[in-house]
Amino acid sequence: MFVNLENKRVAFYTLGCKVNQYETDSMMDILKGYGCVVVPFKDKADIYIINTCSVTNMADRKSRQIIHRAKKSSKDSVVVAVGCYVQAAGEELLKDLDIDIDIVVGNNRKKDIARILNDYYEEHFVEDTIIDINQSSEYEEMTLIKPSEHTRAYVKVQDGCNNFCSYCIIPYTRGRIRSRELFDVIKEIDGLAQRGIKEVVLTGINLSSYNDSKGNNLLALLVAVSQIEGIARIRMGSLEPRIIEEEFLETISKITKICPHFHLSLQSACNETLKRMNRKYTIEEYKEKCDMIRSYYDRPAITTDVIVGFPGETEEEFNKTVENLKELNLYEMHIFKYSRRNGTVAASMPNQIPEQIKDKRSETLLNLASINKKAYEESFFGEELSVLVEEVEEEESVYYAKGHTDRYILIKEPIDVAEKDTIINEFITVKKA
Repeated sequence: MFVNLENKRVAFYTLGCKVNQYETDSMMDILKGYGCVVVPFKDKADIYIINTCSVTNMADRKSRQIIHRAKKSSKDSVVVAVGCYVQAAGEELLKDLDIDIDIVVGNNRKKDIARILNDYYEEHFVEDTIIDINQSSEYEEMTLIKPSEHTRAYVKVQDGCNNFCSYCIIPYTRGRIRSRELFDVIKEIDGLAQRGIKEVVLTGINLSSYNDSKGNNLLALLVAVSQIEGIARIRMGSLEPRIIEEEFLETISKITKICPHFHLSLQSACNETLKRMNRKYTIEEYKEKCDMIRSYYDRPAITTDVIVGFPGETEEEFNKTVENLKELNLYEMHIFKYSRRNGTVAASMPNQIPEQIKDKRSETLLNLASINKKAYEESFFGEELSVLVEEVEEEESVYYAKGHTDRYILIKEPIDVAEKDTIINEFITVKKA
């Protein structure tokens, strides 16, 4: 028992992806188990833990801002920076230990957060908190007891990436591909189901590469999770196009618990740009995967991410992206302006695109995304849809249940005041209007 942690007030701030959120929730569970009390980040705390992101230079800057804010709010508190920014800038951050950060914890060491904090309170110094992640084959085993969301649990099953896209720092901050054992995933999700969770999202840095030591791939994992009693919905995090094959779709399309919602990674809809990005598919192959999904599902929700203004992206290349995206007609597109990331191949590429051009291209794709989304959602008008209620809002004395359909369409439905305290985490049937 780490007695130094008893009754310590600890506050968390999470930046970045759903993998980070899972790891934050797991660290919360760990520290609660040793007597800590979790409080909101805006409150006075004994310990502030910032789970950082390093996907862009802007993410680095945001991470530093939150770290500075934590130390400024309480000079006597222990400020802990963990995660990807720490992994990418470990040496730089160590120089700031006496200024803003008391402890730095890299990836694959978050599971040791209780021991690290306890040692710090005893010695006012800790070491071995950052490892060479690229030399590690260890999957960092963490467990989620209670998710931060009431109705949906993100469950991390995979870590690391071997793709080395030219714009991405993640393989250097997360290391090589590693997967969690299927048995451990099932045990965790079964526990979540017993505590009332009805929807799980399988997530990872490169989810498509899931493959545990016994050879269980993502398809085997999905089948196993679908057999857990109490789990009504299963979603998948971001997928690489290569995972979409006939066998994969033929199997999962028969499992009603698996939502017809596919976030299929794209980044650009122009082959020349994809090649510079070091993506491993062509736009023709991507279209083929979308067509394949649509052949198995009625109006599947296919969503993606698109980067505009990548180095060397000419007007002609951008126009190709626009035309191909119109043809793909995806439900949602998350549009990002390329952000130069130090330490990546793309950062030193010639023909960096001016910000004003990025802004213009981003606006074009945002408008297209808005049109696509509206048309997709309108295709369900008049149909009865099943919604898992996630929260209740009050507006001008009227209560509304808010939640998502299996295709991740957000629904807001007026309810009787008597239902406001009992309807969360329940399924309701709504006629789309």
